[in-house]
Amino acid sequence: MDWTVLATLFGHFLLLSLLSIGGAITVVPDMHRLLVGDLRLLTDPQFTASIAIAQAAPGPNVLFVAVMGFQAAGWAGLAATLLGILLPSTTLALAAHRWGEARSDWRAIQAFRAGLAPIVIGLTFATGWILASEVPGRLHLALTAAAAALVWRTRVHLLWLIGAGALLGALGVV
Repeated sequence: MDWTVLATLFGHFLLLSLLSIGGAITVVPDMHRLLVGDLRLLTDPQFTASIAIAQAAPGPNVLFVAVMGFQAAGWAGLAATLLGILLPSTTLALAAHRWGEARSDWRAIQAFRAGLAPIVIGLTFATGWILASEVPGRLHLALTAAAAALVWRTRVHLLWLIGAGALLGALGVV
C-alpha cells in the first residue's frame, strides 16, 4: 500500500475524530466520501458491509472504522484509520481528566461533576428503560429494576450481574 494513501487515511480520520461528537458513526458520510468517492478504496457494497459486520459484532461501535480500514488497505489501513479516529478523542479525554483532577478543589470543577452525576444517572436509567420496555412482558422491567437496586445499594460487582443476565438469556428465561 502506498504511504501517501495511508497518511491520507490517518490524517483524515484524525480530523474526523474531532468532529465525531456522538461517536464515529456520526461522520460516516464523510468516511464514505473519502473511501468510496475520492480514493476509490471501497465500493458501496463493501462500505455498507463493513459497517453492518462491525455493528453486528460485540464490542465498541467504533469497530466499523477498523473493518473499513482493513477492507481499504489491509492491516496498515486498519491501523491508520483506527489510530486516526481514536488518538485525538482519547488524548483529549485524558488531558481533560488530568486537568480536572489537578483542580479538583475548585468550586467550578466540583459543581460541574455534581451537575453531571444526575445527567449520567438519568441517561443510564433511560437506556435501561428503553431496552427493557421493548421486550414483551414485565419480567425484563423487574430484572432491570433489581439489577439497578443491587448496583445502587450493595457492593455486588457489575460483572456478576452481566454474567447472571447472560446465563438467564442462555437458559431462555429472558
